[in-house]
Amino acid sequence: MAEHKDKIIFAVDALRPSMERLALNIHARPELSFHERQAASALLAPLREAGFTVTEGVAGLSTAFRAVWNSGRPGPRIALLAEYDALPELGHACGHNLIGTASVAAALALRRAYGEMPGRLDVIGTPAEEEGGGKIIMADNGVFDDVDAAMMFHPREKNMVTRGALACVDAVFKFHGKASHAASAPQLGVSALDAVIQTFVGINALRQFFTDDVRVHGIITHGGSATNIVPAYAEAKFLMRAGTVGDLQTVRRKVFAAARAAADMSGARLEIEEGLTYAERNTNLALAAGFARNLTLLGLPVDEPPQKGGVGSSDIGNVSQVTATIHPYLRIGDVTPHTPEFAAAAAAPAGLEAMLNGAKALAMTAYDLFADPVFFQEVRDEFTQWQINSGRSQ
Repeated sequence: MAEHKDKIIFAVDALRPSMERLALNIHARPELSFHERQAASALLAPLREAGFTVTEGVAGLSTAFRAVWNSGRPGPRIALLAEYDALPELGHACGHNLIGTASVAAALALRRAYGEMPGRLDVIGTPAEEEGGGKIIMADNGVFDDVDAAMMFHPREKNMVTRGALACVDAVFKFHGKASHAASAPQLGVSALDAVIQTFVGINALRQFFTDDVRVHGIITHGGSATNIVPAYAEAKFLMRAGTVGDLQTVRRKVFAAARAAADMSGARLEIEEGLTYAERNTNLALAAGFARNLTLLGLPVDEPPQKGGVGSSDIGNVSQVTATIHPYLRIGDVTPHTPEFAAAAAAPAGLEAMLNGAKALAMTAYDLFADPVFFQEVRDEFTQWQINSGRSQ
């Protein structure tokens, strides 16, 4: 096993120039959720060249893909997940250019180093993590049903292998009022903007009654057209988070009630458009321990995740409800995601180095699953037990 892991490390190092160019190319051309055409094409190019069988438009998503290396021999079915969407205005301020490239590099290195692999290795391109939940749509369409284990890495400010994530859902509140002259006849108008403002007031009043893990944050996406016109239409978008999908439903009910009360007070009519629900993350501890051992082999420390706060949400939580899953983090610097500083770090030398270390650890952990039946069974047994304990077993 040590010999094969040395070969994996060597293979990733040999790929360094082309993978760094790939990551920087995606970084320089940020694309928003469901529009990542250039990024998906760029990630697929080296996989096609290496002989992976490629399927595009997976689950009806034009920028989703699956690239498969099938040995034709019975064995595990392992998936490396690629993300590649960017954030509005900030670009790759969550480092998805590094995430997608690391999974591609890991797959290419594993194939070079372990040609006799039993089983199947997939690179699954998952668009719209930031906005829309591509993995949710893919999971609902059965994309991960035949996968035994799924992995990816994420850049962060520390190396963490068991950090969790909150369940979340977004909602757009659309208020319809009545326009009128704001000075000469305000009494004839119904202010949709007042309804939006009262929604924020109502949600803020709820905060003391939420548990510590709950987060509710929103923006006004439309507040009117002119100061001398009573706004006939106003709109706000909120993101709600909680520890579990069950807890999230309580938060959702209270937030929706605040919006409806604001509509009743102002006399506006309310429409609610709700997004897909991102599930909490079920980290497979056996698989995470394997990844941690490989980080140690690379000479990298493993830090403890935050005990309280400091977590976000990701649609990989929905994948973790379907199969054994990990979503470890590697340090790229003292930067916070979703900031200009993080975007800069995702193209800096430290970010590229973390990407290559992520590729090595992913490939070595996939190798462990293919080559060590005992380790593979530990991972699968843990997931099966989680299904039983959570009532999800069939």
